[in-house]
Amino acid sequence: MPTTPLARKRFTNLGGLVVCALAAFAAQADGGNAAATPPRQSFDLRVPTAPMLARVESVTRLVYELRLVNFADAPLHVARIESVDADGGATIDDLRGAALARAFGAAPGIACDATACTVAPRVQATAYFWSALRAGARAPRALRHRVAFANGADSAASLVEGGDARVATGPPPKLGPPLAGGPWVAVYAPDMARGHRRVAYAVDGRARIPGRFAIDWMKVDTQGRLAHGDASRVANWYGYGAEVLAVADATVAATRDDVAESATTEGAASPPIGDASGNYVALDLGDGRFAFYEHLKPGSVRVNIGDRVRRGQVIAQLGFTGHSTGPHLHFHVADANATLAAEGLPYALDGFELLGGYASIDAFGRGEPWLPLAAGLAAGRADELPAANAVVEFAPAPAARAD
Repeated sequence: MPTTPLARKRFTNLGGLVVCALAAFAAQADGGNAAATPPRQSFDLRVPTAPMLARVESVTRLVYELRLVNFADAPLHVARIESVDADGGATIDDLRGAALARAFGAAPGIACDATACTVAPRVQATAYFWSALRAGARAPRALRHRVAFANGADSAASLVEGGDARVATGPPPKLGPPLAGGPWVAVYAPDMARGHRRVAYAVDGRARIPGRFAIDWMKVDTQGRLAHGDASRVANWYGYGAEVLAVADATVAATRDDVAESATTEGAASPPIGDASGNYVALDLGDGRFAFYEHLKPGSVRVNIGDRVRRGQVIAQLGFTGHSTGPHLHFHVADANATLAAEGLPYALDGFELLGGYASIDAFGRGEPWLPLAAGLAAGRADELPAANAVVEFAPAPAARAD
């Protein structure tokens, strides 16, 4: 990750400090005498929301955030963060180098280079975990974190432990597809600074991440194009007007259908935060879970609050309302009937066909054709989420379930 001149100055002669910090880390991990290090101001470590388990393209992942607040009067240079099974001590994830920089991302008061990430005094940094569990490994019941860091003011290398958290239990809901046919691109990027995964809202006195597992569904043709003819015309997009389907038998919890829509992508104004979702439908799935469909076409919402819907029933059409760069369906599951004041929850799609995918969200954004399905990967998928920027196809909407 590139650094500013100020950041490069901070990291001058830091390599030795990082080595010392990692040595301290190893000593304590191996049972070294932690009492030999005098107490000093360092980080307050907290996990604000219980770590959650999600199945993503055959890999079980632990998804959560670790907040680190620097209480020292000097910058602290983080060399490594290790998450461990609090019961047995086994390493779950080990962030250093490029992986550490990706976990922090770009944020005010934080500067990363190849050896460490510097957190300025009184700054809160957030490390975003998207940790893959080993195949067949038991999911931990609780986590603990070790942070190896160096204090640039006095060249001290230290280790701090904390951020204890119980892992959320219970399987995620298995849902039907929110759309039919395809090809649909599952647009999201866990490492992206402004992607759903890392966008928090504090609208009621508490910061939450409603889109932690959100996917923007965008339809493409076989060449990866989003539209035919003039792509600035919203009506020319392949996904525009597609029927949006109920993912489960559920009760309609909220709707909105009064947000206007621009006829062109260039004509869309940036809306206030309260209108960012555009027209939407929220379904009460039960057990404190709500499914959200956002950016719907004006006048297309076919349901009202309190209605009972059946899985596969048409509830609206894909549109271009709210904060959107092009027609797509934003879909996520959260723990409250609120578009912003809710925590995003994991879920699984009970069936789809994997066609291929994009190497990165940048490749998708350039309009390149997607890559074919990699050798060894099964096309038929069940009870999981697609990987970031995967291209999938859903079954046609069952005629018996049509509205």
